[in-house]
Amino acid sequence: MTIEVLKSKIHRVTVTEARLDYIGSITIDEALIEAAGIIPGERVYIVNNNNGERLDTYVIKGERDSGVICLNGAAARKVQPGDIVIIMSYAQMTPEEAATFTPKVVFPDTETNRLKMP
Repeated sequence: MTIEVLKSKIHRVTVTEARLDYIGSITIDEALIEAAGIIPGERVYIVNNNNGERLDTYVIKGERDSGVICLNGAAARKVQPGDIVIIMSYAQMTPEEAATFTPKVVFPDTETNRLKMP
């Protein structure tokens, strides 16, 4: 048996664009997806803190250090630029694997969507 466990989370980033005329997906700054351990094409779940919408889509790599968070295609109807979202990915694991697994959680600056420097 396997269970679904949080693998990665980009906590509270600001939507910079919503492009309805696109095939679909979410474009995320390469630095953020790398820090969170998410890969291009990976399925992610998105929670919009402003309106409660929840959706899933796949990741497209955006320009590194650009701060881009762009919902594309039909997902663009679920957000507005300026909305705060949480982006999460999950992985299938055995309960034994999950007991020792630690998800990668990234807390970027919500004004710039860039990684906070220590």
